[in-house]
Amino acid sequence: MSINRRNFLKLAGLAGAGWIGNTAPIQGIEPGKSHPGGKLPHIKKAAEAKHPHRFNMSGYCAPAIDTVRIGFIGVGNRGSAAVERMSQIDHVNITAICDVRPEKAQEAKQRIKSDGHKAILYTDSDGAWMQMCQRDDIDLVYIATHWELHAPMAIYAMEQGKHVALEIPAATTVEDCWKLVETSEKTRKHCVMLENCCYDFFELLTLNMARQGYFGDIIHCEGAYIHDIFEGLFQEEKRYDFWRLKENSTRNGNLYPTHGIGPVCQILNINRGNKMEYLVSMSSNDFMLNEKAKEAAASNPYFKQYIDKPFRGNMNTSTIRNHNGSTILLQHDVTSPRPYSRIHLVSGTKAFAQKYPLPGKIAFGHDGWVTDTVMQELEQTYTPAITRQIGDLAKQIGGHGGMDFMMDWRLIDCLRNGLPMDMDVYDAASWSVISPLSEWSVANRSAAIDIPDFTAGNWKNNQPHDISLQKGGNTGVRMR
Repeated sequence: MSINRRNFLKLAGLAGAGWIGNTAPIQGIEPGKSHPGGKLPHIKKAAEAKHPHRFNMSGYCAPAIDTVRIGFIGVGNRGSAAVERMSQIDHVNITAICDVRPEKAQEAKQRIKSDGHKAILYTDSDGAWMQMCQRDDIDLVYIATHWELHAPMAIYAMEQGKHVALEIPAATTVEDCWKLVETSEKTRKHCVMLENCCYDFFELLTLNMARQGYFGDIIHCEGAYIHDIFEGLFQEEKRYDFWRLKENSTRNGNLYPTHGIGPVCQILNINRGNKMEYLVSMSSNDFMLNEKAKEAAASNPYFKQYIDKPFRGNMNTSTIRNHNGSTILLQHDVTSPRPYSRIHLVSGTKAFAQKYPLPGKIAFGHDGWVTDTVMQELEQTYTPAITRQIGDLAKQIGGHGGMDFMMDWRLIDCLRNGLPMDMDVYDAASWSVISPLSEWSVANRSAAIDIPDFTAGNWKNNQPHDISLQKGGNTGVRMR
């Protein structure tokens, strides 16, 4: 979806609330110059602000919902695929589909794979999504718009009494991260970020191994999003209204941290006995985007506005220090001609794991990886229950190799059985906030910045929550 920012604020009635966040463009730092307060001071101020705590959503069990009624907002790409996947899960009713492009909403409706869904389309105005959220026959709002709208739409939906599942990142500003937390606590509605990589097969395997002590004490983890979408940034059919190009032309940092950080945060028990404390970040120069903008402008006047934009550097590297002394390294690069990688590295006192290049491997030391036979034995022993139950089916239905379906299935399973969410609002906020914090650090010569504690100290007593089926697992799948 594409909504003019001023019109959106007017429609949502949020312009005077003071939480939407500053979207000031990047300002570079001259070598050898110091700046009192640093660049992007609003980010640091927001990170240091204190906020009230209302209720602990970690481990919270909302009342069970027998049939989960879903409304979708934004079905241009990821959202339409989610409509198809959700229609194949039992006890799901697709009630509404919303997009500013009527043809996309209609195409998404045509992807429904089972009977009984009376999906009403909302396409007649920029504010149609609000009308959808106000309905009393929707339990879950599934948001797959461009990034800037994730948090405002999720907040409004929760205020209308709906649980929310929203695409990554959950928010792009520190202020919006806090607002998500405060609204979820106030309404006691789940706010689940749709981080599908937490449900990939090797990530689930290593999570289960870590929970059972296989790696010993975890010393260091790494994650990344290294994905060459360089040409796609300049193709509107790939990114409607060039929204992702706009993000990369106004912000310099790790803009897409959650694929890499989500799985390792679960392994490190972040927000559940451990927490991230501070971050430092550094970006390379931009060696490609500005030149590409000049090239594109020669044949398309639209791109002339990008010729002088301070594009983000090709590679961003951020490091995080955790309360228990462990560390995390994150990388982000969407322009360089490199093979796809999320890295996913786990280094412990007893063992080591790494995925990318594929397949994922385990090692005990510098002598090298375990044999294929040992790897098969480890998979047999440590594959978690969710993978055993629906892993093969997830691969058949698809969605990034099956992890998308596993994520959606588990979301419905938790709602139907009144279980805590595998990824709660504190995860959504703490994983997403890495993005604006990295922007501040990059703009201030890689200075350290504290990571807010969105749990208000409850991380000390919150218990790790496994992605398992110990109390759920009775959600079926309906196939044509």
